[in-house]
Amino acid sequence: MGPFVIIALLIIAVFALVFANIRIVPQSKAFVIERLGAYSATWETGLHVKIPFIERVAKTVSLKEQVVDFKPQPVITKDNVTMQIDTVVFFQITDPKLYCYGVESPISAIENLSATTLRNIIGELELDSTLTSRDTINAKIRVILDEATDPWGIKVNRVELKNIIPPREIQDAMEKQMKAERERREAILRAEGEKQSRILVAEGHKESKILEAEAEKQSAILRAEAVKEAKIREAEGEAEAIAKVQQASAEAIKLLNEANANEAVLKLKALEAFGKAADGQATKIIIPSEIQSLAGLAEGIVEAAK
Repeated sequence: MGPFVIIALLIIAVFALVFANIRIVPQSKAFVIERLGAYSATWETGLHVKIPFIERVAKTVSLKEQVVDFKPQPVITKDNVTMQIDTVVFFQITDPKLYCYGVESPISAIENLSATTLRNIIGELELDSTLTSRDTINAKIRVILDEATDPWGIKVNRVELKNIIPPREIQDAMEKQMKAERERREAILRAEGEKQSRILVAEGHKESKILEAEAEKQSAILRAEAVKEAKIREAEGEAEAIAKVQQASAEAIKLLNEANANEAVLKLKALEAFGKAADGQATKIIIPSEIQSLAGLAEGIVEAAK
């Protein structure tokens, strides 16, 4: 084997060795590197080359927020009620070195710490306060866990009480209480509905009376207008009749004047008018002097004819 072949093989071996020790760290990951068994560095996102046989990737750490659901833990309230409570912890690794070397089993440590903290907090509260103060309990547990996990390179973002399970007899009592509360609210709502219904009926009756009064008022106004119109029409008819009588009298006088009627004719006309008046129901009749003389003349004519 020639020297060139040996050199070529050495070059290939070197490239293969270098290529085998190239590491690409993906997004949201971190590599903890040890050199000869001791912590050396933390590789973040990008291309890295480790020293062969000397350095190694001790641990790959996820920098994403992680969720851990712990099993229910028995806790005792201040009024000696035993309940089962399970928690959910949201945490994020902020220091990969501390996470790798700070505690042997970080998740187990967080679980035990959260159980202990939960027992301490619930032990200071009574049952009713425990059931109604979930947000307060969550905030207290988060603060305690976040402070305790700082040396482990962990930040606790949120803690939630997933389920609070009281004893069976207390659950039955709570269900009865909630049922009674629902029935009470239903009765209140029903009473309110009936009250509103009565108010609406009264309002409708009132509105109906107002409309009836308005209709009666309009009807009375229309009747008064009709009577007024009738009287106006009647007065206009009488005025028109009087005007026509006066016009007829004027026409008659005009015709008499045109016919050159003498005094004797006029007196005869007056006598005719007096005769018509005498046909009435009057008990007293005043006879003008002209008619009296005319009556005497007529009597003389009658005697002469005889």
